[in-house]
Amino acid sequence: MNDGMSAPNAHADAALTSPLTLPHAAASCPKCLAHDDHGWWSMRPESARLVGLVVSREGMPSVTQQREDLTRFGVPIEGFRHPAPEILESWGDRLARLIETLQRGDVLVVANVHALGRDRDEESRTVAELRRHGIMVKILGHQSRHLVDVEA
Repeated sequence: MNDGMSAPNAHADAALTSPLTLPHAAASCPKCLAHDDHGWWSMRPESARLVGLVVSREGMPSVTQQREDLTRFGVPIEGFRHPAPEILESWGDRLARLIETLQRGDVLVVANVHALGRDRDEESRTVAELRRHGIMVKILGHQSRHLVDVEA
């Protein structure tokens, strides 16, 4: 009888942590941002936004898949164009252009930490630069339902 009572709870727990197929409002999700570990989100500036970024790079999910993942979490990508126009600029120039579009308190959401650089060193420098500008970075785990902090 005890097993019968725990089975529904186990099923409910699995549903809470399983990949999400329906739209998900990350900004109001207690596990993503409103949890005790994410006090910074509740103290964010009134105008802070969740901003999605997709990048076409080898070893990453397709741009379309990244956009679908971000959309499922309720993270908008303004000005999305696919395929994106070819722009000949360095990663530093792209980063500077990205930072210009963001404001202190914004949360940049990416599908994968590799969207932030071509190697671990570049990823770390990008995260550090964004944080210097007061921009938080979150990643979506493709096997996870909720946002997680990026590790610099």
